[in-house]
Amino acid sequence: MQEGADVHVSIGQTAQAQFDRAAEAMELEDDMRVLLSTPFREIRVEVPVRRDDGSLAVYKGYRVQFNGARGPFKGGIRYSPEVDMDEVGGLAALMTWKTALVNIPFGGGKGGVNVDVHDLNIFELERLTRKFIARISRLLGPYRDIPAPDMYTNAQTMAWIMDEYSSRQGYALAAVTGKPIALGGSLGREAATGRGVVFVFGEMAKIEGWDPSTMTAAVQGFGNVGTFAATFLTDLGVRVNAISDITGAYFNGNGIDIEAALAHKAEAGDLAGFTGGEAMTNEELLALDVDVLVPAAMGGVINRDNAHAVRARILLEAANAPLTSIGEILLKEKDVYIVPDVLANAGGVTVSYFEWVQNIQQFTWEEERVNGELEKIMVNSTRAVHAAARERNVSMRTAAFIIAIERVAEAERLRGV
Repeated sequence: MQEGADVHVSIGQTAQAQFDRAAEAMELEDDMRVLLSTPFREIRVEVPVRRDDGSLAVYKGYRVQFNGARGPFKGGIRYSPEVDMDEVGGLAALMTWKTALVNIPFGGGKGGVNVDVHDLNIFELERLTRKFIARISRLLGPYRDIPAPDMYTNAQTMAWIMDEYSSRQGYALAAVTGKPIALGGSLGREAATGRGVVFVFGEMAKIEGWDPSTMTAAVQGFGNVGTFAATFLTDLGVRVNAISDITGAYFNGNGIDIEAALAHKAEAGDLAGFTGGEAMTNEELLALDVDVLVPAAMGGVINRDNAHAVRARILLEAANAPLTSIGEILLKEKDVYIVPDVLANAGGVTVSYFEWVQNIQQFTWEEERVNGELEKIMVNSTRAVHAAARERNVSMRTAAFIIAIERVAEAERLRGV
């Protein structure tokens, strides 16, 4: 492999490599390996949008339904210039293993539109969303395929999706999750992914004997997941020394004031100009001498070119596929303890499941119940993965994949495929 080539390894390739490693370790039969590596359905559609200036823009939209043996396809919709079939397919595969790992009755899916949201105003974004859903609505539904928020989509996007789907199929709150509370959203959903990350970390600390009150962390990415992860890590006693977003990173050896950072972001829209820390680059943040590094933004941020610079002893993967395959090999050589994304960031889809259940039953849970049920699932899943890793003498990631693959493979066999 040429210098720097690993930086361009796709999420799809990374997800497949992780699957292959686990399939080899568990000696999965060849026909099942082929079945579980092949997406059930891949959809590509054109998404024409009339801009406010009268011009017509045409975007590419994607939805991959990877595996539905254990239940309806489940996965977010992202808006990004990086979206393509390979990325969406890789994320759909990861969602398949994630839902199986935490043992909720969903399969895996993912979708997105190749678009830079900064080029569109809110009215154009609504038209984009509605047109995309109109093109794929026949493949969606409460018992078929249930979207959720992802990169550059949010509760408002999900409200448009729910309305567009319902206008075609009849009122259906359970057809999408991550909605506003006023439209059937679940209390605790917004914070769920970040909260789940810290539930996993807290349980790992108990198992491994780590003392959070003596530990430091750097959080790369200060969006939805990163802000809540930083907040809850601080509540646990961890000193968060650095945070970052697309505008840059900020370091404070005495600990970043997370509430002040949140207030600055709420007023300014991003972290640019934040005075609560020394400015640095995102690459410099990844190389900080901290106990815990939390990548909570894009995939592939730690790779062949920069893994050697990582000095953290624990990598807590809050983003999807933040570590490439070569990057993972290099970190293992440095004895970095990797808590994998397929476990660590499963809190979002878990509370999406709770939202779906509430919508189906037309019965709203209190936030205390949501958080309590989330903690139970994340803690039990963490214990299971850690125990499997020790029993089989494999990494946490491979152990998590083995548990998930076994569950999906069993479902496929029982269904008679």
